Amino acid sequence: MSILPENLERYQKFLSFMLKYWNSDLLNETASNAMEEETARTFKDYEQSPEELVEDLKQMGPTYVKLGQLLSTRPDLLPDRYLEALASLQDDLPTIPFEEVREIVEGELGNKISKAFNFFEEEPLASASIGQVHRAELRSGKTVAVKVQRPGIRKKFMEDLNTLEEMAGLAVKHTEVGKKYGFSDVLAELRRIMLHELDYLREANNLVTLGINLKEYRRLIVPQPIPDYTTSRVLTMEYVKGKKITSISPLKKTENDYTTLVDEFIEAYLKQIVSDGFVHADPHPGNVHLLENEKIALIDLGMVAQFTRKMKDHLLRLLLGLSKNDGEEIADNLLNMSEITEHATQKEFRRHISIMVQESSHSTAQDMQTGKLLIQMNRSAAMNGIHLPVEVNILGKILLNMDQIIAFLAPEYDLREAVRRYMNKLLQDKMLNELKPEEIFSILLDSKKLVENLPDRFDKITDNLAKNEFRLKIDAIDEKRLTDGFQKVANRITLGLIIAAMIVGAAMLMQVPSNFIIFGYPGFAILFFLLAAVVGIYLSYTILFKDE
Repeated sequence: MSILPENLERYQKFLSFMLKYWNSDLLNETASNAMEEETARTFKDYEQSPEELVEDLKQMGPTYVKLGQLLSTRPDLLPDRYLEALASLQDDLPTIPFEEVREIVEGELGNKISKAFNFFEEEPLASASIGQVHRAELRSGKTVAVKVQRPGIRKKFMEDLNTLEEMAGLAVKHTEVGKKYGFSDVLAELRRIMLHELDYLREANNLVTLGINLKEYRRLIVPQPIPDYTTSRVLTMEYVKGKKITSISPLKKTENDYTTLVDEFIEAYLKQIVSDGFVHADPHPGNVHLLENEKIALIDLGMVAQFTRKMKDHLLRLLLGLSKNDGEEIADNLLNMSEITEHATQKEFRRHISIMVQESSHSTAQDMQTGKLLIQMNRSAAMNGIHLPVEVNILGKILLNMDQIIAFLAPEYDLREAVRRYMNKLLQDKMLNELKPEEIFSILLDSKKLVENLPDRFDKITDNLAKNEFRLKIDAIDEKRLTDGFQKVANRITLGLIIAAMIVGAAMLMQVPSNFIIFGYPGFAILFFLLAAVVGIYLSYTILFKDE
């Protein structure tokens, strides 16, 4: 792998970061994965705090901020205290000069700002790694928020990603840690996320889809895009006036009971996860705003998760197990959806799950246990040779963010009881839905297909039986390995019998007088004894040291 000279600055920045954390808890615990926190403190002289890691990632730029956010969903890679610090990682970049904003907007919309808008505020409402948001008013009088992508950010992301992927390739090729933890897979996921977030047309479609899915929830607002004012680098959407949900004053919290609002918020997210399979995947407090009319607005849909029908069923069962504090049921569901390695210790995994669930069974929202519990389960799975699907990581991150919001609005709220209530309602709706004419018609079509094919298949089976050509193929055992094993056993038995016969023959020859003498004994008898001894020692060595 060649290193281009123009990339030396980026390599230097990355290598400086790695050297700083080489002997820290971060890499030592990651490398061993089973090292206890107390043992890791041996490296105290080199220790950097999780908070320092967060600041260093911010200094390295938006690509590394996004990488940190992605790693916050990987409990199999990082210790708990680093996961908690990274979960709240947000970048704080300088604003884009308004002249550059004007140039981007006019270039993308093909019109002067003064002609496209009644007014366009120069001071941004918010600024993040990919873009910043300005308040404006359309010619129709509608107030909108215009998100403008930073100039050169796409090129910057791609250059940083290429550097990281080259380094990851070297790590995978030359280190066991790189192979074990799939560094290349992590960066492939980061590239996919970044390409999605850099396309504002995709985000506009996400806003439309989520708005349709959540239209029944009157207290939740999803700002809709304005198609004629939206491109891949400029996103214009409805303006909602509110503030970050965790920034409301303690006095306002005291004066208002947000329990009903929290109920609707939770139900909306559970619907996204187990019913729609299309989820706002980054509901951290900065992306959830409380409006003046006591409604919640969900903003920034650059990152969404999509679950298959089969995965939705798995997550439904998992959430039901969590709501009932049933460790056995949770362990069963996790194992059913996972990849089990040949060295997996399922019994130990089940024991860990049961203990975790029992210890967190009486927690409230302020304890923020639900998302953290899933992340701990993921780590236990990794330690026991069980590979949980990435969707469980995503669900854990979503619940972790929801925990923060719920804990702020209603500290005594029982999230698991709310999950139990909604799941009962969802199961009832699902049963009624399956009785709809279109569902019954679909079942009848499947049954019709089965009935149509059955006579032909039955005729083939009976024909093969009549001709004695019916065969059953079973892959339960490796036939070649089994026959090789039997052959090896037979050979060993035969060789043992030959050795025994040689010893018996040598003993009988001892009684026969001979002129051929070795060590004062008949020569042929001694030769047979020595040959039997050599073959016996070789056979013993092979059995003890070479047999699997």
